[in-house]
Amino acid sequence: MNVLLRQIRALHTEETITVYQAYDAGIAGPAVAAQRFVPPFKRDRMTWIKPSFLWMMYRCGYATKPGQERVLAIELTREGFAWALANACLSRDDGRPGWARRLKRSPVRIQWDPERGVRHEALPYRSIQIGLSGEAVRRYVEEWTASITDVTDRVRELREALGSRAEVSGLLPVERPYPVPADLIETIGASPG
Repeated sequence: MNVLLRQIRALHTEETITVYQAYDAGIAGPAVAAQRFVPPFKRDRMTWIKPSFLWMMYRCGYATKPGQERVLAIELTREGFAWALANACLSRDDGRPGWARRLKRSPVRIQWDPERGVRHEALPYRSIQIGLSGEAVRRYVEEWTASITDVTDRVRELREALGSRAEVSGLLPVERPYPVPADLIETIGASPG
């Protein structure tokens, strides 16, 4: 198996990891102003965070899809991110005993979807998507968020550069492998290595 098949790649520091979400202005504006998610953000539904900037671009169509016109870069504490991984369950049956029970009680869902290139082409490895619900959403909003930055202007600049066939590598965040503790590799379905 290719060790890079399922590897978390993200912009991260010693203290934080950056994830992305896209919302309409009604949710994004208040979140940036408050530096945390506030109403009309709904805590009672699952919210998906994505460490891969390009996967977020694929999902929101470079901030052109309805309800996803504002892209936010959310810096999370690494402690919070570690909690999310430790309390996660794969969305699909992983073949391990007790999967259905774990799925029902887990506040965090993990999916691995094909990573995307700048033109939305599928790449030969997977990118993690992390769904937060219940206690995980509460912690995300109240404890884990270190900062929220609106990166929509950068997204638009990138979309324009792609349209004119300009070089775009300087507009992309530098994402590198994120160290996943060995005891969580199987839990989240990451590739060993």
